[in-house]
Amino acid sequence: MKSIAALHDVVTPWSDGLEPSDAELEAIEEELPLILAERDLLDAEIMTLDRTPTEVDVQRIRRACRRVLAARTALENKAAALPSSGGAA
Repeated sequence: MKSIAALHDVVTPWSDGLEPSDAELEAIEEELPLILAERDLLDAEIMTLDRTPTEVDVQRIRRACRRVLAARTALENKAAALPSSGGAA
């Protein structure tokens, strides 16, 4: 019996670009609070797909929405505070 390794060039050609760069990892780390808040909102919405939302469900979704908005605001404020590279002064 032959085994197929995922790193054989026939299956998946190897490239040095498969690993994220340090800059990409830093960008993901900066966006992580937003990613987690969006995940929590999605979880809250999924729980109510097959039933009528209770008051607790509505509060959970509302809180999750506020967390998403707060994380987006924080991310935008952080981006706006960074000095721009180039451009007219």
